Amino acid sequence: MAGTTSILTAYRRRPTLAWNISQQRRRAVHIIRSIAPAITVAATLLLVGPLAGCDVAARALDGIGSAPTNTAAYPADGDSAREAAQALVQLEGIPVKGRAPKTGYARDEFGPAWADTDHNGCDTRNDILARDLTGETFKAGTNNCVVMTGTLADRYTGTSISFVRGQATSSAVQIDHIVPLSDAWQKGAQQLSGDQRRELANDPLNLMAADGPTNSAKGDKDAATWLPPNKAFRCGYVARQTAVKAKYNLWVTKAEHDAIAGILQDCR
Repeated sequence: MAGTTSILTAYRRRPTLAWNISQQRRRAVHIIRSIAPAITVAATLLLVGPLAGCDVAARALDGIGSAPTNTAAYPADGDSAREAAQALVQLEGIPVKGRAPKTGYARDEFGPAWADTDHNGCDTRNDILARDLTGETFKAGTNNCVVMTGTLADRYTGTSISFVRGQATSSAVQIDHIVPLSDAWQKGAQQLSGDQRRELANDPLNLMAADGPTNSAKGDKDAATWLPPNKAFRCGYVARQTAVKAKYNLWVTKAEHDAIAGILQDCR
């Protein structure tokens, strides 16, 4: 929490600093957002230590003190064993049920697309582009909100993709819901409040910039029927799905549970 305190202190002293206020505020929001999940994970693993193993819980505490600005909800490279152990614990707490009917589903049930839920002045799509791209540039006069160009190291394909905003080019990089909203609707989101569904649709934990065609091919499939072509990201992918479903009290089907468990077992 020392990192968070120092950020907030610096922000309060803004009249005496030659910083761009809007940009620093956005960075502070990203850092605070990235620290909070880590603290939650640490508390959870300490509680389940006797079940998951004390060594797993202790290792999960490593590196919590510092988090990079634009990697909210991303595990550190090389932490697949730790991440898999955590996800397996979470998976055992997720109910296993059949898929409910899709009746009544509409994107509008999850609120306006890409709402500014963190109230930083930027819509969610641009927040995720700014987080996931490197070398990004912004449209002038938007307080560094509207991303114009950048490079994506795509986790689904393992390739590098250039993003250029434009009617014919923006779709090359899409923002994917790790747990598709239609899948969530059929596995518990119908029972959430409107505000909770809106939060789910805009939660950085459930969002990732991705190769457009690959994201379109994924559609609303779950882990039993679709996995990233890039096998190196499959552990991280199903771990993220597990974290989202645990956070929002969603369930998994038997086939989905078995697929996720099988992948996570191989990651350790």
